[in-house]
This record gives sequence, structure tokens and C-alpha cells, in this order.
Amino acid sequence: MKNVIKLLLLSAVMMNCGSDSDNSGDTTPKDQVVVEESKDMNEGDSFPNDKPFFVEEGTNIPSDKKWVVVDNLTDEFEGSSLDKTKWHADPKGNGWGWIGRAPGLFEADNVSVSDGNLNVITEKFSAPKNINGNTFTHGGGIVRSINSGGAGMYYECRMKANKTVMSSTFWLSFKENCPRKLELDIQECVGRVHEKTASWAKKWDAIYHSNAILHKRDFCGQNEELRDQGQVLLDEKNHERYFVYGCWWKSPKEVLIYLDGEYVFSIDPPTDFDLQGYLTMAIETYNWNPIDEAGSIFETASKDDLTTKYDWIRTWKIEE
Repeated sequence: MKNVIKLLLLSAVMMNCGSDSDNSGDTTPKDQVVVEESKDMNEGDSFPNDKPFFVEEGTNIPSDKKWVVVDNLTDEFEGSSLDKTKWHADPKGNGWGWIGRAPGLFEADNVSVSDGNLNVITEKFSAPKNINGNTFTHGGGIVRSINSGGAGMYYECRMKANKTVMSSTFWLSFKENCPRKLELDIQECVGRVHEKTASWAKKWDAIYHSNAILHKRDFCGQNEELRDQGQVLLDEKNHERYFVYGCWWKSPKEVLIYLDGEYVFSIDPPTDFDLQGYLTMAIETYNWNPIDEAGSIFETASKDDLTTKYDWIRTWKIEE
């Protein structure tokens, strides 16, 4: 990867990937910083799984401690089916209930494991599906971890986005509504933008965007949404290759974000992020990047172009 540009977005209000609302707004940056070049990663590169993927050791942990893999939140996807002791693809399974944001519906049969990847394919339905008063014309999927993780852990995935207007994401969702409804987005992008894409999102097909959100929940006494966020713009499309997206949820008040093994920015959560979260991979639609007339890609593109692929997901904790 060549140069990327860091855009610090400290207070702008924009969309989120993990709730049933779709808030959006201007994302004009307040500051811009050029980030040093990162290591190129080719398809044939080797990716050891005995430590986090750091091009340089950037975590500065004490010399008497080391990173240890958290097995129940780690998967190399070497088999032929989803490991149901670690993941589930049923949108309503394991205490969840979000089925997607219309017109994109989460469907478990769009999730598969093959060729060393977790795959989530997108599709256009042959006929619309009407559910709970909403019309769904396209399908994606959502995969969540069975087990939860918390502050102090390092989360990373090697992901290649699909080429459609739908998303490719890697984040942590939280079950609690009260006293706080949290969301920690590590990566959120789309595969294609077009003339009807919102003006602030015109580069969301070549972006690394992260959020720490305290959601509005009036019934909990939280009457406004608060967030801190950051992003880097890439000189490559997210669907052009696999990128390694990493997040050291260092403490309830500090989140460090890494791209291809290099530190790129930090997020300061708007409240204590001290709850347990679940790794989530959601492929969905957004009203700020609507399906357009060129959406025939769903009918004409290859399976590879329609699919978000996760080569691996790894989680680490610090031990002596």
C-alpha cells in the first residue's frame, strides 16, 4: 500500500453500521495528516498466527508479558463449514434480532466457509421479500461470535471487500441497551460508490473508518448519540486486495487502530467502553449509498466480486 491520509473526525455526526437506525451527515475532516507508507501484502504472502500482525512492534507491552491467542475468538477458516462453537449466521440467533436494514436482508445461507475464507455473498432476490412492513430486494449476511471479548484485547482480521454498493465490515456489537448501548466499529466500507452516493461518502470504497459510539437510548436516560471516530483514505479500493484491519481495545477509554500492521490513529470513546462485545461481520445496504441503475452487478458479476472474504479473524490478550 502507498500513502494513506488520516482524517480526524472528532465530532462529526454520521452513519453507523450496527444499529437499526441510519444516521448520516457531513464528514468533512478537521485535520489531515500524511501517514508513512505501509508494507505491501500480496496474495501469496505468509501470515504467521503465533503473534498479532505487526509490521513493527507498536504496542509497547512490558518485556515480561506476551500476546496469547484467544482461541474462541480466533479462526483461520480452514474447514468447509462455519465453526458453530465460535460463530453463528442466524440474524436472530443467540439473543439478537436485527435482520438487516431494508432493502438489504441478512440471510444465513449467504454465509459459507471455503478455500480458506469465511465468505459472505451478496445477491439480488428474484422477487422482493416483505417482512414486518419492510421490503427487501437484496440479500447479504451477518456473522457474530458466540463468545464475547472486552477491553485489553487486540482484534484483527484479513478481509477483502465485495465490489457492490453493499458494505464490508468488522466490528464489535453489544447486547446491553441500558445503562449504555455501545458500538465499536473497527472497519466499515462499501464496494462501490456512484452519483447518488451521499457527498460525504464519495470515497467510502477506498477507506478505513472506525467508530466508538454511545447510542441514543431515551428510555435509559441517554438522549443523544455521542461518538469519536477516525479514518484513513486509501489509494486502493477496499475490494482490490486483502487488508489487515486491527484494533487494540487497550482500555475502556482508549482504542488504537492498525492497518496492515501499522498504527494509524486512536479513538477516545465518549464513555467507558467496559462492557463485553461480540465480533460482528455484517454485509448490508445503506440509504446513503443506495442501489442504483448500475446495480445489475448483482446479476452479472462473478461470485468472487459479489463476496466479502475473511481470510482469518484473530484475537489476542496479554499474559505473562
